[in-house]
Amino acid sequence: MVPILLVLLLVLILFGAGFALKILWWIALVVLVLWLLGFLVRGTTSGGGRGRWYRW
Repeated sequence: MVPILLVLLLVLILFGAGFALKILWWIALVVLVLWLLGFLVRGTTSGGGRGRWYRW
């Protein structure tokens, strides 16, 4: 009985980790797209880097 419960617990943990990693991949993709769009839509002025929409 205990080994079956341990296997089921392991399956639940791995399923949860897989779901979380899939969500993190989607979040990373959205952030990448926003970052690339930032380069496309930023101003063309080169006055000391003032055209950036982010601070770093």
